Parts: sequence; structure tokens; C-alpha cells
Amino acid sequence: MTGTFSQLQTAIKGHTAIVGVVGLGYVGLPLVRTFVQAGFRTLGFDLDTRKVNKLQAGESYIGHLPGEWIAEMIAAEKFAATSDMDQLAAADAILICVPTPLTDSRDPDLSYVENTAREIAKRLRPGQLIVLESTTYPGTTRQIALPILAESGLQLGSDFFLAYSPEREDPGNPNYSTQRIPKVVGGADGASGQLADLLYSQAVVQTVPVENCEIAEACKILENVYRAVNIAMVNELKVLFDRLEIDIWAVIAAAKTKPFGFQAFYPGPGLGGHCIPIDPFYLSWLARKHESPARFIELAGEINWEMPRYVVQKVSDALNDAAKPVRGSKLGILGVAYKKDVDDPRESPAFRIIEMLEDRGAIISYHDPHVLQLPKMRHYRVPDLASQPLTPAWLAAQDAVLIVTDHSAVDYSLVVEHAALIIDTRNATSRVTSGQEKIRQA
Repeated sequence: MTGTFSQLQTAIKGHTAIVGVVGLGYVGLPLVRTFVQAGFRTLGFDLDTRKVNKLQAGESYIGHLPGEWIAEMIAAEKFAATSDMDQLAAADAILICVPTPLTDSRDPDLSYVENTAREIAKRLRPGQLIVLESTTYPGTTRQIALPILAESGLQLGSDFFLAYSPEREDPGNPNYSTQRIPKVVGGADGASGQLADLLYSQAVVQTVPVENCEIAEACKILENVYRAVNIAMVNELKVLFDRLEIDIWAVIAAAKTKPFGFQAFYPGPGLGGHCIPIDPFYLSWLARKHESPARFIELAGEINWEMPRYVVQKVSDALNDAAKPVRGSKLGILGVAYKKDVDDPRESPAFRIIEMLEDRGAIISYHDPHVLQLPKMRHYRVPDLASQPLTPAWLAAQDAVLIVTDHSAVDYSLVVEHAALIIDTRNATSRVTSGQEKIRQA
């Protein structure tokens, strides 16, 4: 092994290596915390100066990461946040956690990965390990990141090291913090894989080394395709069973008593979050490039994409039964985060539902205890609204209340008691014993 390999190996084992994280969002900031807790000094990089300023002031913008912890780490000089990319040279390991969205035509948008790789390449020095964590299609690390880094003139495996380790997060689930989730690691070469495996093994419960970065990239895509396809299946069954007047929730509850061969997935108003609605399309795009069909992925995407339209139709039907049109009706949305008990609104189906209802003339307001102001979204026309208090008066003022996200903090007995009509996409009101005549499943 080269001297740079041995030096970085020694620094990682001794926890003297500085870990840099590029992208301080819902993946990057928890990763910072994981390495700080493991005893590493960390540097956080983000071009969003608002985020950097908040962190430097000891404030958090992610619900499950307390500001007190950030303030303590900054005071102890175990963590620093910056927008100055020149400081990338100070990091021994640089972990890339930037967005990988889709274009309007549902093609991969790797501009954030490419721009980050270029910033690193300008400052790349011997003895640095670069790890891409952003979800992407197999081949990205070797075919996109490596050539950009190689423009520095340094050599992979002797001067610098490159690997892929897919982010795994379950926001809102305290049982699966970043350090408690096994980490898959694959290198662009053998030395890179060894160093990346060594680094993560210092901070997480278990590492799962694989032969190369392509296997690690494909692993992440498989995880998300598996979920997207199964969610699409139960969403399609929900529509069918609704026509047959069969309760899909009761069917799933019965089926999951089977101790083998079945895993419960649940229907909803559409897919949300930064992975499942997006990542499968990375693989279907790659399949098209190689003239290979990806029918399950494309069909699952179509079914899940249509669920907000189904929900809007159910709202219209419920109002029609009450002799009210959608136009001019006051509709209260309960929950705009993409999943329960988190403050993350990315790709939430709530935004498409709101846009479609407003196009039909509805007057929208919302309540979400975790999202206090509707954020701007790149693909949707989002009204300038703040979360309303969940009061009897607000509920009673709505012609209908639509449950999009089933946050645990919401008192659903209160909702059923005071709302005139409820359209429930999450089965959140199933335990409310009175007022069931007001509730429509969607």
C-alpha cells in the first residue's frame, strides 16, 4: 500500500482524521452528528448561507436534531459549518450528501454531484478519501465523479481514494438513527473500499463491504424500487377494493398475520420524500439507455403518480354527497410533511393535491405541527400559507378536512368531533369510536 493509504488509515484508526460533509440537509447533518459522537472532528459545507448561519449560531433547522447539541459541538470545536469551499482541503475524508433530483422529463439531474466534484477537484490533495452518499444510478461514482476528480492530476488508489456508500435514513424513527443503521460500502478500487469501510466502521453499528461502488449504488436503488413497487401495488388494490366496497386496511391487517411470505405495505395519497418518488426513475432512465425495459418501475411510478388525482376525486365526491361543489369550498389539509412525525416536506403529495384543489376553486388552509410555513417547491405552485392552530373553530369553519399526513401529535378525536366532513387517506381516524358517519376513506 502507498504511504498516503497508510497515513490515512492511521488517522482514521486514531480518530484524528477530519471528516467533511458536503450538503447539510436531512442526510448530511445527521451524518455529522454520527461522526462527532464517534470522536471525529467534522467540517460541514453548504452553499445555503442561511443554513450555515443558523448552525454557527447553534440553531437547528431539522426537528430531530436539537439546537443545544449543535451549540455544544461548535463550542467544543468538534464541528464547524461553512460555505467556504477552500476549506475542503482541510478534510481527510469528504462525504458528499447533495441532492439528486429529477428534471421535468424525469431524467437524472446530477448537477449537484458534478458541481461538488469540481469544487473538490480544485482542492484535491494526496491522502483524501471521497465518498459519494447521494442516491444515484449504478455507474455514477466511476463514470461521473472519478473523471472530474482525476482532472486534478492525482491518481486513484495511490494519491486519493473514492467510494460509494448509500445514505440510509428513516426520519421520525428513533430506533434507526444514522449510527444504528448498517452501512453498505463499495470502493472504486480495493484500497478505496478498505479505507471507506474502515472510516464508517468507526461510527456506525455495522458496515457491509461490497466488491465495488456499482454494487453499492445498485443496492440503494433496489431498496427503493422494492418499496415503490409494493406501495404501488397496495395503492392499486386500494382503488379496486374501494369499488368493491372492501376495506383495504382490514385486508392488510388480516394478511400481515401470516408469519412468512408477506410484508405489509400501506396505501396513501401518493409518494413523498427524497428517495422513493425519485430514485426508481434513475434506474428506469439507465435501463432506457441500455435498451432494456423496466416495466415494473415505470408502471409503479405511474400508479403512485396518479394517487393525488384519486384523492382529489374522492374529495369532490364527498363534497358532492354533501351538496357542495369544490369551487368555493373551504378545505383544511391535515399534514403536509411527506411522512408522519417529521418536518420534511420534500416531494410530499400534499403539494400536488393542494395545487389540484386550488385549480378547482377550493379555498385551502392547513395544519401541520412540524411544518409551520409552506415552503417554496421547484415543481409546484405553493400558496403562501402558515399552519393554522388545530382548534374547534378552525375545524368547524372547513367544509371538509383532508388528512394527508397522519402525525401522531394530532388529536383525531377532536378532528372528528368538530369537522363536518373528513376525507382520510391514512386510516388515521380508525380508532375514533364516534362520528364515523362523517368519515370518507380515500
